[in-house]
Amino acid sequence: MNRPVVRDLTLLIVRIVLGVVFVARGYTHWFVTGIGATAGEFARWGIPQPKLSAYLASGTELIAGALLVIGLLTTLVASALALLIALATYFVHLGNGFFVADGGIEYPLVLFVSLLMIVVFGAGRASLDEVLNRA
Repeated sequence: MNRPVVRDLTLLIVRIVLGVVFVARGYTHWFVTGIGATAGEFARWGIPQPKLSAYLASGTELIAGALLVIGLLTTLVASALALLIALATYFVHLGNGFFVADGGIEYPLVLFVSLLMIVVFGAGRASLDEVLNRA
C-alpha cells in the first residue's frame, strides 16, 4: 500500500500518541512527583548524576513530546527521545526480563521502535515541519 494520505495520517496519529505519552511523563516528573522524587528513583536505579539526569530526562520528555505533537523539528526530537528510551532501557528495564508487568523491556521497546519509525519516515505532511518546508 503506497498511499501518501494513509502514510501521512498514520504518521500524524503515531506522532500525536507518542507526543502525548511523553508530555504526560514529563509533566508527571516535573509537577506531580517532582524532580526530587524523580532524582531519588534515578539514584535507586543507578543512573549517573541522578539529579541532573532527572532534569534532562524530564525536560526532554516534556518539550520534545510537545514538539512531536505539533510536528516541529520532528526527526531531531524523535532521535533525542529514542536515545532517552535506549538509555532508560539499559539502566532500568534490561535486567527485568521482557514483560512490562515485571518492569521489563516490552513498553520501552514499543516506544523505541515507534520513534524509530518517525526518524526514518519523518513527520509527514500534517506537520509544522512540512508547512515550514513549503514556505
